Amino acid sequence: MQEVVFTNQMWLVLGMIGLALLLFITEWVRVDVVGLLMMTALPLMGLLDPRRAFSGLASNAVISIGAVMVIGAGMDKAGLIRKLVKPVIGLAGNRSGRLVVLISAFVAVVSSFLQNIGAAALVLPALQRISRRMDLSISRLLMPIGFACILGGTLTLVGSSPLIMLNDLIAPFHLEKFSLYSVTPIGLCLITAGIAYFLLLGRWVLPGGDEAETRLAGCLHHGPLGRHFELTVPPELPGPLTAQMMRAEYQTFLVGLAKFDGGGKHMAPDERVAVYPGDTLAVVAETDNLNRLIKDYGLVVSPQMEVFKEELKHKAWGLAEGIVGPRSELVGKTLGEFHFRSKFRINVLAVYRGDEVFETDLDELVLKNGDAIQLEGTWDRFRVLRDQGLLIFCTEVLEEPIPRQKTLWATFWFAVAMTLLLGFGLKLSLSLLTGALGMVISRVVTIQEAYRAVDWRTVFLLAGLMPLGYATTDTGTADAIAKWSIGLFGTLSPLTLYALLAVLATFLTLVVSNVGAVVLLVPLAIHMAQQTGADPRLAALVVGIGTSNSFLLPTHQVNALYMGAGRYHTLDFVKAGSGMSLLFLAIVVFGVRYLYG
Repeated sequence: MQEVVFTNQMWLVLGMIGLALLLFITEWVRVDVVGLLMMTALPLMGLLDPRRAFSGLASNAVISIGAVMVIGAGMDKAGLIRKLVKPVIGLAGNRSGRLVVLISAFVAVVSSFLQNIGAAALVLPALQRISRRMDLSISRLLMPIGFACILGGTLTLVGSSPLIMLNDLIAPFHLEKFSLYSVTPIGLCLITAGIAYFLLLGRWVLPGGDEAETRLAGCLHHGPLGRHFELTVPPELPGPLTAQMMRAEYQTFLVGLAKFDGGGKHMAPDERVAVYPGDTLAVVAETDNLNRLIKDYGLVVSPQMEVFKEELKHKAWGLAEGIVGPRSELVGKTLGEFHFRSKFRINVLAVYRGDEVFETDLDELVLKNGDAIQLEGTWDRFRVLRDQGLLIFCTEVLEEPIPRQKTLWATFWFAVAMTLLLGFGLKLSLSLLTGALGMVISRVVTIQEAYRAVDWRTVFLLAGLMPLGYATTDTGTADAIAKWSIGLFGTLSPLTLYALLAVLATFLTLVVSNVGAVVLLVPLAIHMAQQTGADPRLAALVVGIGTSNSFLLPTHQVNALYMGAGRYHTLDFVKAGSGMSLLFLAIVVFGVRYLYG
């Protein structure tokens, strides 16, 4: 066996790879900071030319991913996806098996062109409504459909970030580029197998059954925390009274305050606000709790809403529940430090975390991914909150009528992007950016909404990790690791190599990220294929598809979202995801070997 010699530069690159993996696993810093660290440190250490280090920001992959996000936001803003969901649900009727098949197929197709987290969020309100109508545990619906969202990312080359990056990563090796539908044969096999898996084994691998009643999670399943009342504060109060005291001691929520001294009306007032004689209050409470408050403080109940009649009418005001998503700015922060009430003028009634319910001191509660927040406010404020991406609403938010012209423009520009890509063979980034720009020019989305639609953390993560891939190749590190691996494992057949790469991609995806996995493994896969006589292009394809094998743990964004909405536990994903992961590996390995070989 030929001895493999690692140079000082190679050891430095390996050290940077190890540092990136450590930071991903420990989450000491955000993932985009890890990307920026790699982009800066590699040229400073002399491992990469600065121009190459910053080239990721202008890469085909990064521009394409940003454009896809804007196009997805435009289609959502125009109501295209919501309009398509209704007939699909109508076809399902009241049969849960047919519902899983149709919705899974639908979200898979949507995920093949848009972000899969967006597709998962769009169908969530409809699934919650259906689960209540059919008296079916939501936990038996969300996981199959969430897995279908992830699998849908393998249907086209724009379905997931790793596949979008694939052509850029193989370009230095002068390999033939993949087309938009190169991955479709494998993707169709994966989607079909995923749907069949839950149809045949769902009753055993999904939570539910005897737990259906206790696991009937979902938005507003908790019910409203009382009803509205209008109160007047008497001329004399027996003691000070604040919104926080009303909530903590009487479970009565102050949603509106009209000041007696001409200070105007305040919706969703701060918890620390005090009420004074002559003030008029709008509250939400159960009758028993309200009676205790009235008895202790002498408040007078109005027979009907008068002062707050317009503000609290059904078409303007309502209840909603949203989930803190995996990329929300609220993760790790309190509502107080985010100034949530003052920014959005929305009342926070309760926070649900697993089996725990928090109703007091909510401004001091540190929010976590998957927390469900019950809210009360105006529909226009809910729309602002949703559009900023802070919460993923899992109840229907009353929408303003969408102009037909906006829907037509969104459809037109999506069609233009696909026509430029497929009909004229233009670069992916140019085609998608044309569609995204068209949606801004035609006012389907504003430029501010377009900027908000782009997940800048993902952009800088991609742009920062691509130089790490370049450095791995340019310094010969990938080739040295490939030779060392061949010496360790011996001569590998193409099938064995694909299996090894698929397992490595799955492991790195679960513990690091799919983007990190594809950047680190594609150069290695190509060099290993060259050493063993396998097709390097197909080895890269195995890695690109293999990074979607994210079912075993709730680390993928879709799984994290549905974990909160479905009140799943990690063991639920281990139970259902184990079989799905093995099935995925088998289809990818044998599919690439025999469909493409």
